[in-house]
Amino acid sequence: MFKIIKNFNWIILSSFTCIFLGILTFLTFINEGFVPLTEQNILILLSLDIILLLIFFYLIFKNFFRFYSAGKKNKSGSQTNIKYISLFSIFTLIPSLIVAFFSLVIFNFGLQKYFDDQITQAVNNSNDVAKNYLEEIKKNIKSDVILMSVGLNRASNFYYSNPNQFLRIVSAEKILRKVDDIYLIDSAGNILLSETGVTSSDLSFPGEETFDEALTGVPVIVPGNFENKTSAMIKLNSFVDTFLYISRDIDPSILKYLNETEKAVDFYYSVENSQTGIKLTFAIIYIIVVTLLLFLSTSVAITFARRLTKPIINLISASESISKGELDAKVPDIESDEEFKKLNQNFNNMITRLKRQQDKLLVTERYEAWESVARKLAHEIKNPLTPIQLSIDRLREKYSSKIGKDESQFNEYLQTINRQIKDIEKLVNEFSNFARMPRPIIKKIDLNKVINRSIDFLKVSLKSQVFFKQNKKSNLIMGDEDQLNRVFINIIKNADESIIEILSKKPKYMGKIDIDILKNNDYIVTVIKDNGEGISDTKKVMKPYFTTKKKGTGLGLPIVNKIINEHSGELVIKKDNGTKIEIWLPSI
Repeated sequence: MFKIIKNFNWIILSSFTCIFLGILTFLTFINEGFVPLTEQNILILLSLDIILLLIFFYLIFKNFFRFYSAGKKNKSGSQTNIKYISLFSIFTLIPSLIVAFFSLVIFNFGLQKYFDDQITQAVNNSNDVAKNYLEEIKKNIKSDVILMSVGLNRASNFYYSNPNQFLRIVSAEKILRKVDDIYLIDSAGNILLSETGVTSSDLSFPGEETFDEALTGVPVIVPGNFENKTSAMIKLNSFVDTFLYISRDIDPSILKYLNETEKAVDFYYSVENSQTGIKLTFAIIYIIVVTLLLFLSTSVAITFARRLTKPIINLISASESISKGELDAKVPDIESDEEFKKLNQNFNNMITRLKRQQDKLLVTERYEAWESVARKLAHEIKNPLTPIQLSIDRLREKYSSKIGKDESQFNEYLQTINRQIKDIEKLVNEFSNFARMPRPIIKKIDLNKVINRSIDFLKVSLKSQVFFKQNKKSNLIMGDEDQLNRVFINIIKNADESIIEILSKKPKYMGKIDIDILKNNDYIVTVIKDNGEGISDTKKVMKPYFTTKKKGTGLGLPIVNKIINEHSGELVIKKDNGTKIEIWLPSI
């Protein structure tokens, strides 16, 4: 899942940018965002929404096109791949589109019901109640200021003759009318008397228009007062240039409710005026979210489909190669389910075994052909050797005494011919041995004992040191001890001869032959490694009659390989700072 997200980072980034811009547009429509609600700003935001939405869809379609193009390029199994991808995509697409359609319809229906006549009437009523409450407070304060002015006008004589008595009358009026602040002020803005718990700096003095209106003798609501107070003033006719100024505190909780009601009403009408833009913005946001989720779910479906079909496609490709005779084909190792991994592994093992069987069959056919050639050559060459040998003996008996002074030279010629006949006879015997190699007599043997027997036979004549790392446990196999002894003698001897070539150039060179036995599943692997000259061409040495030695017949390693093949094993020759030979034989 995280890998999918990483592959589509540009799509996800563009989708979140679209969502953020859509939310910003929505907040701007209801005048709750940091972008001012103007026609120009709305047009800019909507244009950006549409541009980003087009970019978003372009990236999505581009990736879908890449998916399908990649599926078509792979011809083997492409139809199956596209079929599964299409099915997964369709079954993911249809439910998402149905949900998206019903969600948009429900949202549109719900938003429309939000502006129902009854809800609008309730909002308007709540707004009217708030306004009527404020008006009622103003009416009450006007009534109180009139009643208080009547009482103070009657007690005007105490204002000058007995100020303390007048102050007690003011306090009594304050308690009786339940007002919080009482001031007597003049038109110049001077406070003549106050009955309040706050300082004069908390008084908001009326303006000239308010003073002028109060001069007519009617109570006047003082505008621009503190938000938590309602104030009124009236002219005291029994006083000289004196006005009664009173205020009453409004309950903070009521102010809070009034403010919240006002905000709710403003929000309601801002939403009602912008409902088309809000619907459009919501549709854009919803389409982006649904499309993003749809794309991610479809991408997961595609990934799952490819994960399901890719191993099958690989198997089809490998089987097509095998049907053409290309047995070196392998099913690539990919990240997939355990069942597919096991299937691929078994298929590759089957191909490997088939390749080995084919190679063994080809080797067997070659050996049969070489045996036939060797048998014919041995027969055709050996037949004239005896008459030639007899003719040489008669020539020596009949003419050696008659030649005279050239007798020694004559005998030397005859000896040369005799030596060549011996060499030819030796070569014929090698051909005969190769052609008439008996079938192995299979029985249970210990490979450790066979190798020790071969080393003991050769150690007197070897110029190199042999190090045999053998386990304490027996390495049992089914084989012919004599033929396997011949195998190890031939290989160890070849390794020693390779080291002798270096000794002819570097007399102090330390020749070494390492022999090790390893377990590998159902096989016992014998590794023979030397630090000699090494084999120049590891492929040609397995062919009969190919040799790099001056007096070699080129039949040693082919005979070794034939014996190993008849033991259901395998001979592997590698060049590794010398020569490294591995002999794989089935264990029991």
